[in-house]
Amino acid sequence: MHRITGKAGGDSLIEMSPTDSLNDDMNGYNQHASSSTGSLQQGQSGLPYTPDVCLETCESLNTSLASLAPSDHSDSPQFEAHTLERIDALTGLSRKRALFLKFRSRIDKQNYSKDSVFFRDGMRRIDFVLSYDDDKDGEKKQERRKVYEANLEKVGLELETEDKSESEDGKTYFVKIHVPWEVLATYADVLKIKVPFKANDIPENHDIPMNWLMTPFRLPEHIMNPEPDYFTAPFNKSKADFFLIDNKDTFFPPSTRNRIVYYILSRCSYIKGECGEKDKKGIKRLLNNGTYTAAFPLHDCRYWKKSRDPNCESERYSLYKHWARFFCFFKEQPVNRIRKYYGEKIGIYFAWLGFYTEMLLFAAVVGTICFIYGFLTYDNNEWSKEICSEEIGGNIIMCPLCDKKCSYWKLNTTCNSSWQSHLFDNVATVFFAIFMGIWVTLFLEFWKRRQARLEYEWDLVDFEEEQQQLQLRPEYETKCTNQKLNRITQEMEPYLPITSKCARICLSGATVVLWISLIIACIIGVIAYRLAVYAAFASIMKDSHTANLNVVGPYITPQLATSVTASCINFVIIMILNLMYERVAIWITDMEIPKTHLEYENKLTVKMFLFQFVNYYSSCFYVAFFKGKFVGYPGNYAYMFGSWSKLRNEECDPGGCLIELTTQLVIVMTGKQVWGNIQEALVPWLMNWWGSRKARNHPESLYSRWEQDHDLQAFGQLGLFYEYLEMVIQFGFITLFVASFPLAPLLALINNIIEVRVDAWKLTTQFRRPVAAKAHSIGAWEEILGGIAALSVVTNAFIVAFTSDMIPRLVYMYAYQPDGEMNMKGYINNSLSVFNISEIPLVNRPDEEENPSWFNSSITTCRYRDYRYPPGHEKEYSHTMQFWHILAAKLAFIIIMEHVVFLVKFFVAWMIPDVPSDVRARVKRERYLVQEYLHNYEVEKLKLQLSQNSNQECTCTPMIYPSLPKHEVLSECL
Repeated sequence: MHRITGKAGGDSLIEMSPTDSLNDDMNGYNQHASSSTGSLQQGQSGLPYTPDVCLETCESLNTSLASLAPSDHSDSPQFEAHTLERIDALTGLSRKRALFLKFRSRIDKQNYSKDSVFFRDGMRRIDFVLSYDDDKDGEKKQERRKVYEANLEKVGLELETEDKSESEDGKTYFVKIHVPWEVLATYADVLKIKVPFKANDIPENHDIPMNWLMTPFRLPEHIMNPEPDYFTAPFNKSKADFFLIDNKDTFFPPSTRNRIVYYILSRCSYIKGECGEKDKKGIKRLLNNGTYTAAFPLHDCRYWKKSRDPNCESERYSLYKHWARFFCFFKEQPVNRIRKYYGEKIGIYFAWLGFYTEMLLFAAVVGTICFIYGFLTYDNNEWSKEICSEEIGGNIIMCPLCDKKCSYWKLNTTCNSSWQSHLFDNVATVFFAIFMGIWVTLFLEFWKRRQARLEYEWDLVDFEEEQQQLQLRPEYETKCTNQKLNRITQEMEPYLPITSKCARICLSGATVVLWISLIIACIIGVIAYRLAVYAAFASIMKDSHTANLNVVGPYITPQLATSVTASCINFVIIMILNLMYERVAIWITDMEIPKTHLEYENKLTVKMFLFQFVNYYSSCFYVAFFKGKFVGYPGNYAYMFGSWSKLRNEECDPGGCLIELTTQLVIVMTGKQVWGNIQEALVPWLMNWWGSRKARNHPESLYSRWEQDHDLQAFGQLGLFYEYLEMVIQFGFITLFVASFPLAPLLALINNIIEVRVDAWKLTTQFRRPVAAKAHSIGAWEEILGGIAALSVVTNAFIVAFTSDMIPRLVYMYAYQPDGEMNMKGYINNSLSVFNISEIPLVNRPDEEENPSWFNSSITTCRYRDYRYPPGHEKEYSHTMQFWHILAAKLAFIIIMEHVVFLVKFFVAWMIPDVPSDVRARVKRERYLVQEYLHNYEVEKLKLQLSQNSNQECTCTPMIYPSLPKHEVLSECL
């Protein structure tokens, strides 16, 4: 069959010779064609070949397809002639559309489906796909591709090209890559990939108490454990018969195959000659300069149904059915199947996320109990009753909270906020803060055990050394021109001089400090907004306009309005700074030229987390530890930038600053989670929906597997990084400030149940299949979680001591209760100091029109929140002894709580070993068996060699692969 291209009336078209038989090879494919004949683009055809296909909407295509739909007699010559006559009668777009659909429909007639993961011969598996658009390419890009693909074939890969006339858009070429067994064996040896050599003979311990209770949450055994358990050893090509190789085509799973292909693609040169520029290599650079538009491994089937090919595993369908659907939220995750399909790096993320969510259940239950305790003791809240009482709170006149625009006010106007504060500021708060300090230790210790088990089960023991030695980043190899001797391998290797490294680190550190300073400046701006706008809200609300609002009116106060609006502004600033800093962090990490992928990720992780830590938590730290602490007193107020700025420092309500910290925490935490889920789920779906709007209604056999995946979103190198970052930021919210909001773990639990399924859904349905990568742990995130855990003990102790009113109440009840009773009667009057109104400076006094109607000259004093001597006392307006007693009690509480919690944390960490005993036994058993079996293998091999020598008098060394072709191996590690 010949493809003829022509122009008619300015319209490009694709024609086939009328003499072509319907019994031609499938769509012009030779079923036994080699990779060298896979495309007319390679120059196999002497005809000029410049097809250009223009497609319209799905509806018009389907209409045309319906008009040309083959009937039961579509293979007859009469029908063929009739069809050609009808096509000849068409003109313009209609003719072009009809010719395209006739061309594509020949595939269906030969029962060949392009929704396949195999080459045209149906035998060789597609391990990777490259795509490019040739329409506007220059000669330089074409030359790069030609050399690059020739070099790929030189190292043993097999290529097959799909011409652009076969693509849905008529302009995209697809290069399909297959890695044969010889190349797989070579690079499995280079990368020390562990493979099975003996079935595991250690019995499993399934005797778990009350195991039947977990039955509703479990998945079937064949879903949870898709493969038998084996002892494994690093693959050795020269000892291939030592390993359990039943079928060479399926011995290495697709995730391992695409990992090997990507390793080769990342190190293959795209220029001629061996003495060319060293940095001219790698698929990354080719993607960046536009030579290729995409590079990705294929999903094995459509996610909503199994593949028709019996040789295809349909793992994607199984993951979607049992894992990615939201209605599976109560089921355990099939982490072994996730690891098999996506690789260990993604598998260990979902294992950690699932374990974290399970542990959150315990924290959420205890936090909810503490909240219920605050709700049930609502009526026993003596100090709130005094605030709300008309006899007590209604007769206490409070000093103005800002200059000029704030008037005198009665204490009972804060009645509602004092009741709300009691829900979170009660005795249970102390218990919950201590509990969370212990919970976070249990979480980290039990995760270490779970991680150790996964390391063994997924053959990741001793992986870190291999990672450091073998997985050098191609960017490091190309940019480091200096060489030095490796003392371990005794080979020359690239290195970065110490002077260059120090200069790069200093520049990187200065950039991070600059951006953190920018965040702090923004936070100071938000604080200034709070100080400036509070006076405006107080002036607007002085006549209680909001009281006319149903339900919410009584709860809207100047403090609440200021806090909510400032929190929302702060959240918007956080999101904007995030988008800007991400690019900067990646740029400065690239500039440092880390040696390995692990080092690169750790450096980027530290930079991003430092920035995010300041960005997300700074506003909460301000409310918790600074607001209301440096206020001064009437007549001697403290100002943010000095008295000239007129920005007087904020005061806390008589009920305390804890309720404001709760408001800040809820807005930032829930806002981030809601925005994150919308961004993760909705944005990829909309982009995919729009990008595939023309192709998604095509018949399955016409919409090829590589085109389907090409239309999906790319899962970037940092895709998993942002998932970890999101969860670690959430972990900080529920640990650092949990004393102010016991329901934070419950909100996090609900979010994570959704998060697991959203991440699973988008990875399975909305993204291309990521290149498999190994990881033996969650990396630098583990140390960051440990640092947050230690800091959380300190922050919660300070929140209970300085932000909540727990300590002042206890000191009053035990030492200053006038009747000697163990109750809180008189606490509000005791906690408020007196100031003479006549002594307030004019700059601080409210304007006459701001004062309420009930205020008159008979009122001579006002109250403020502090412990100071009253006017007329010999030490007037200086701190009372009770203030120092409370301060001493707060410091004592911090020291005692920190020591108790840290002591329990260290004891728990010492009691729980990081590696379970059965895992330790299995590791030792595997190492012993490797040595024993290798020894026996060498002995048997030697006996066989000696017997052959004695029988045939041959001195040649027997070879496992006597006829393997010699390919260039792309590795500096050999």
